[in-house]
Amino acid sequence: MKIGSIKTSVYKIPTHSPESDGTIEWDETTLVLVFITAGNQTGIGFSYGHEAMSLVIQNAFAPLLKNGNPMDVPLLWEKMLEASRNMGLRGIAAHAIAAVDIALWDLKGKILKVPLCTLWGQLKDSVPIYGSGGFTSYTAKQLTEQFENWKKKGIDKFKMKVGRNPDKDVERVKHARAVIGPSNELFVDGNGAYTCKQALEFAMRFKEFDVSWFEEPLIADDLAGLHLMRNRAPAGMNIAAGEYSYEIFYFKRMLEAKAVDVLQADATRCCGFTGFFQACHLSRAFNIPLSSHTAPSIHVHPCVTQASVCHMEYFYDHERIEQMFFEGCPELKNGALYPHLDRFGHGLELKEKSSKRYLVSEGK
Repeated sequence: MKIGSIKTSVYKIPTHSPESDGTIEWDETTLVLVFITAGNQTGIGFSYGHEAMSLVIQNAFAPLLKNGNPMDVPLLWEKMLEASRNMGLRGIAAHAIAAVDIALWDLKGKILKVPLCTLWGQLKDSVPIYGSGGFTSYTAKQLTEQFENWKKKGIDKFKMKVGRNPDKDVERVKHARAVIGPSNELFVDGNGAYTCKQALEFAMRFKEFDVSWFEEPLIADDLAGLHLMRNRAPAGMNIAAGEYSYEIFYFKRMLEAKAVDVLQADATRCCGFTGFFQACHLSRAFNIPLSSHTAPSIHVHPCVTQASVCHMEYFYDHERIEQMFFEGCPELKNGALYPHLDRFGHGLELKEKSSKRYLVSEGK
């Protein structure tokens, strides 16, 4: 059996309302889908990012993959990695590799007629999640409605954005704590908006409201600053980062710098499932837990196979899009996601009718 066609589609999905975090604003999300066929099966992969990844896939990767053996995913992954050398791996190329790698693994699971977590070896039935949203653009009413909706679904961990208007952050965090109650966990995400001294100050102030997770208090490349934050943050407050790690060497540098209490990894950015597993193995070796970043429907299968994974991000924008676009999204029950074991590959199938309205371009 050989790989036949490799096609891409680009979609742009407007947000319900304008959204922002500590450093950027947005009103739409771009999704690039990859379809890879072999025999009578088609694997699906995707990444969230710039539409330029579609061109990279079609012009740089498709010629390497065509007529390849769909069983040899590691070999095909290495070929894409090599082809990315002169274009620069970090960023668009890594996103493109991720989308293709996810599609290749999905294709392999479908050919073998097994769910991916069965193919890899399942360790646990489900993975806890945390609801992620609370954008800085939200009114108090919007934040309240979002968090209360998640509480009704059994979610007991909640993350909100901070850093855009530091003078309002403490009041917003205080309000969020009042909404979720004293027994649930409250996380904050600075998206690199603070300076080091600011972040230290806010860590102390947020502790009054029992914040147990401070994500990207500084830009993620400031490993020395993150190390300082980890050492100086209040007891019980985890420092987290890693979502912008695109390859194994950055994960390694972050862990060697003792920059985080929890490592984050995103399979749609760090070169797919193959790169995600590398991050999981490194986190295990350094005895640091790992939390998956965004794209919950993509992460559930690898996460139930890894001992180092502590929970997954249930990101509002992506969860909304995945429910709109795909059949077979994982089941949410009692604050955890469960993979569908009666569906092959990662289990997702495109809802062509509901997704078509957001289609902006198609590749070969």
